[in-house]
Parts: sequence; C-alpha cells; structure tokens
Amino acid sequence: MKLHELKPNKGSVKERNRVGRGPASGNGKTSGRGHKGQKARSGGGVRPGFEGGQNPIYKRLPKRGFTNPARKEFAVVNVETLNRFDAGAEVTPELLLKEGVISKRKDGVKILGNGSLNKELTVKANKFSASAVQTIEAAGGKTEVI
Repeated sequence: MKLHELKPNKGSVKERNRVGRGPASGNGKTSGRGHKGQKARSGGGVRPGFEGGQNPIYKRLPKRGFTNPARKEFAVVNVETLNRFDAGAEVTPELLLKEGVISKRKDGVKILGNGSLNKELTVKANKFSASAVQTIEAAGGKTEVI
C-alpha cells in the first residue's frame, strides 16, 4: 500500500446533512425542526438543565459540604524523588520546577517522607511532614522552611 492509495473505510465517513434543500432531500421546508414551537425558531431552545419549569434536578438534590475559598494547595514531592539530585545540592522549589519534578508550584511545595534518601541535601520548601524531616536529617541533610 502506498500513501496515495490510503482512503477511509467504507461507511466511516458520513457526509453532512444539508437541511433546507427542497422536499426531495427529506429535510426541506422546516429543515427537520417540525412545525412552530420554541425549538423551531431561530435561536430557540432552552438552557442546559432546564426542565420545562419543573424544579430541576440540581435544585432537588441535597447540597452537602463546604468549599473553602481560601484553601491552599501544595505541590507534593516524596523524599525518594530527591535522590536524583547530586549530594550536597540545595533543593529549592525553583529547582524542582526546572527539573520537572513538579509541574506547578501552586501555593507552595510540601515534602513527604515516603521512601528513603541516601544523599546529603539541603532542602528548602514551604512545608515538611515530620517523617520527611526525620529521613532528610538521618541522611545528614538539612531542612529549611521558606
């Protein structure tokens, strides 16, 4: 098979229906919209979620919980991920971002204590879990809250 011989499978590409092109098309005159009514008009129709005046489902269902508008979301990094850096390096949120360890800084960076660390590092972050501090200091490193 050559490039110029490529073509879609039979029946996979459907031609669009051109409405309002005479009675022979099966969609002439009213163009498949029926006679009169809100949906037949130009720009007609109802908004999403409208149920004809009946109390809509989003109003009937009970509301629960609370969304804190001041919520802080941290980019999370496990201690074992820090093994990729050279011994004695200073690990900062900027470095983590540059190396692709985190994709966004969000409201800060939090280091969690999952895994083990076998290098001496100085880690600067917004938050540390207690186990992360323990793991970093056990490896001879230092933690610094920024």
